[in-house]
Order: sequence, then structure tokens, then C-alpha cells
Amino acid sequence: MTPVELSRTVLHAVRRAVDAGELSVAVPTRAVVAPPGPGGCGDYATSIALQLARPAGQPPLEVAEVLRPYLMGTDGITDVVLTGPGFLNISLDRAATAAGVVGEILSRGERYGYADGPDGRVVQLHCPYEVRAVVVGEVAARLLRSQGALVRVTAEGFEPGWASVLGVTVDAVGVAPAALPVNVRPVPAHGSADPMPLGRDAGRWALLHPAAHDRPRAGDQYLVQREANPLFRVRYAHARARAATRNAADLGFTAAPGPVAERDLLAALADHPRVLAAAADHRAPDRLARHLVTVADAALPFLPTVLPRGGEKPSAAHRARLALAEAVGAVLAGGLALLGIDAPEHL
Repeated sequence: MTPVELSRTVLHAVRRAVDAGELSVAVPTRAVVAPPGPGGCGDYATSIALQLARPAGQPPLEVAEVLRPYLMGTDGITDVVLTGPGFLNISLDRAATAAGVVGEILSRGERYGYADGPDGRVVQLHCPYEVRAVVVGEVAARLLRSQGALVRVTAEGFEPGWASVLGVTVDAVGVAPAALPVNVRPVPAHGSADPMPLGRDAGRWALLHPAAHDRPRAGDQYLVQREANPLFRVRYAHARARAATRNAADLGFTAAPGPVAERDLLAALADHPRVLAAAADHRAPDRLARHLVTVADAALPFLPTVLPRGGEKPSAAHRARLALAEAVGAVLAGGLALLGIDAPEHL
């Protein structure tokens, strides 16, 4: 079961409780599921009971107790534990979860985590004349579009010089009257933070990886091909994942999703849709950049184990690990594309 499927399962549990007369609420359109916070347990947690408590006229813990049996009766869920004021902590069948997450990523490819279609939102992002603001605004627009929004980006004093170096495009100069603009104003890149000498990929990373309230730094550390450089780790993990597919083809086997033991890596991949949605909602590309580092750091120790060694014959375990590696490659490539950064096949 993937996080998206689990969210739908939670909503279905609410709908069943309403139909049975145990809750008197309007079924929400969205149920947020995320890794458990402090004090939580299991694979995912949801605060849906806290969200429904007031309209239901019941304490959150009672709402959670109503929903728990409906969740426990679902295939793929092995346990549901109530914690805190009414959080539902859900444990999943790990083998089924691994195959489900990896299978969904492989079917969606680099568009894993994207919305299925337009959601009706119309957003205009407006940026001042400043290189970081325009780069952040452009990537925020890509994130919003990935989540179904219709977006237009405008900028004052658009400067084609640095725009061409960093591969930036905006829709127009000035503010369109059709929508109330949302201003994008991260801390500017001044002085030593000039990203132009770094070129497109490293320059964009230097501007996008820090949070909007942090001043970016530009230096040779973004060009060094070493583990200390997070951009290198992300791109290197992508290249290693792509190499695993090529090498497996040479050995005569292909990927097939199945049980794998890499729990942290699976959790990071499963969290990708939530990260994309949050980065879009908050116009915060740094959230995506940091998430890609998390995925890469979880993947790098795993990738050398994908292929058979010595006289080993390719087995179901190798095919499952190869599928996980290909899922890593798809998530990293898709994330880098949203940031406007190349994902090399060889590094």
C-alpha cells in the first residue's frame, strides 16, 4: 500500500463510519498521512480524528477509536495504534508496501508524486528584480503545476543575462490583472553569493537548497565532486541507479518489485508525494532539494548490493533490489528536473 492509497483508505474508513451512523460529519476530500512524529509508532500516522473532532462533536480520541476498526479490517494494514490526543498510527505489511511503492514509482516514472489532473487553483507568482527570487519563483511554479495548479510567473526588471546562464524563464514583465499576485521574496543573493560563475546546475542548487530565510552562499564547494557536496551525492546516486539498470541488462535480467529490507530508503521514496505537495503549497523548493539529499544518502549504501556478485545467479531478490534502484533513479531524476537541474546518466 502506497501513501496515496493509504490516504484513500483513511477517507474510506471515515465514509464507512458515517454510513454506519457512528460519525456525523462531512467526509473530507483529503487525509494527510505522514511518517509518525515523536511518540508515534508504525509506518504512517494521520491526524484525521483531530480534524473531524469538532464537526463530529466528539473528543479526537473517541473519533480515532471509531475509525480504528474500519482501518484494521483493510488488506495491507497489520496494526493501528492510538497515541497522543487521537493520532492513528498505522503499521503496514512491509512486503506488500515495498512492492506497492516501488511499483507505483516505476509506473509513474519521473512524474511520481504529481497530481492526476488540474485541481482548479489559479496562482500568479510575482518576483522582484533579483536572481534568487526569480529562480525560486520559477521552480515554485513548476512544483505548483505538478500538483495541478494553473500558474503564471511574472517578474520586475527581468534580466536576460543571468537568466540565460541559469536557464530561467518567466511569463511576462509586470503583474497581470487576472489574479492577485503572490510575492516570492527569499533572502537575496548578494556579494559572495553570486551564482553565475558556478554555471546552471550548481548555480541553481546554491540558490534553491537553502531555506528562503537563509542567505545563500556560492562557492567552489558546489563544484567539488566529493561526498561533502550534497548536489554531487544526489547526482551520483542517480547515475549509480541508472548504471545498475544497464549492468543488469548485460547480465540478462530485469527489475521486478518485491520485498526488500531497505526500510529507510523505502520510507524516503514513499514520502516523495507529500514532500512535493508541501513544497508546492509553501513555495519552498528547498524542501524538495533537501528531500533529494535524504533519498540519495539512503540509496548510496544500498546501490552496490543490487547486482549479483562473483558466481551468483540473478534471483528474485536481485530483481527486487534492481526495481528499488530504478525507483531511486526515477525519483531523483524527477526531483532534479523540477529544480531545473540536469540528472546525468554517467558521473
